[in-house]
Amino acid sequence: MIAILENNATDDQIEKLTGWFEEQGMRCQLSRGEFQTILGIIGDTTKLDTELIASLDIVKSVTRITNPGKKDNQKSKNKDGDFHRSGIKTVGIIGLGLIGGSFAKAYKENSNAKVLGFNRSTATTHFAMMDGTLDGELILKNESEAAENEKGSLLSDCDLVIISLYNQAIIDFVKNNAKNFKKGSLVIDAGGLKRRICRECFPVAKENGFIFAGGHPMAGKKFSGYKYSTGKLYRDASMIIVPDESYDMFLIERIKDALAPCNFGRITVTSADKHDQMIAFTSEMAHIVSNAYIKSPTAKEHLGFSAGSYKDMTRVAWLNEDMWTEIFMENKDNLIYELDTIINYLGEYKKALETEDSKFLHDILHDGKVAKEEVDGI
Repeated sequence: MIAILENNATDDQIEKLTGWFEEQGMRCQLSRGEFQTILGIIGDTTKLDTELIASLDIVKSVTRITNPGKKDNQKSKNKDGDFHRSGIKTVGIIGLGLIGGSFAKAYKENSNAKVLGFNRSTATTHFAMMDGTLDGELILKNESEAAENEKGSLLSDCDLVIISLYNQAIIDFVKNNAKNFKKGSLVIDAGGLKRRICRECFPVAKENGFIFAGGHPMAGKKFSGYKYSTGKLYRDASMIIVPDESYDMFLIERIKDALAPCNFGRITVTSADKHDQMIAFTSEMAHIVSNAYIKSPTAKEHLGFSAGSYKDMTRVAWLNEDMWTEIFMENKDNLIYELDTIINYLGEYKKALETEDSKFLHDILHDGKVAKEEVDGI
């Protein structure tokens, strides 16, 4: 296997990455050139997740080189992670809406871990206990305050905590409960943006002896709330992870193992800045464009005139305005850039129509088709 590293990769980052490869039983050969750095990985690389390695900020690309006499197994043996290896016995879920509820159900259905949950509405928590998703209610007290019958259900009992709240609420929860997290435990949020959450939560975690990683499951449904949650929501979806050090493969492997019961199809590792930049395009813009498109007066008369393209275009117009207002305002710099870009291109289509310039219209339509082909690798 050959990994081409980014030019700005530091010696410390490279040393930690090679150390992880060596712990997996590989040998590494580093070659530094004037224009790029190449890391050769020798050994049984079929047990390595190439997609995960390639998603690291310091890695430009990864190529697996096969033995001509061997049939290549492109699917990594270790792609899905190993929850048993994680050693996690108790999982705590904060927020039992669509996202948090789906995490709780995935762990209940696909692991032997004890699943505890906390929700602002205790009725939802009690319903999740009644339907068998939760083993108990997560108690937000420190050990000295807890009654005897509450022990075993505290935040300090959880090896893994997943926080599924609005962005500001995630920050507030981490800060308000910082001293109650179990030392060495893994805390992952499921918020829609990462810059502010990670900036404020990373130092709190270091100060209080737990590990915080930003997370964002790329999955959802039209409707929100616990009643729409499902243990299969994350199957084959992408999970974006923003660790404090994006080149720490030991931590990234630990996170992958911890998330194994969710059956994500891909773990993508990135920085908080890159996450928010990409999400502005892949998610936030889709919601804004869909929300604006459906406001046309013509939409009220679409019945009998619409098909798949209309449904695709309007699917995410039905949204949670409270949540998305917070997300859009927090990521306004990246979102304004994407809005300026699409407005500029829409202006070209309008100009071609107003001036009856069919050649120009043909050209820009062709440009869009080519762009789609390039993005999809057609």
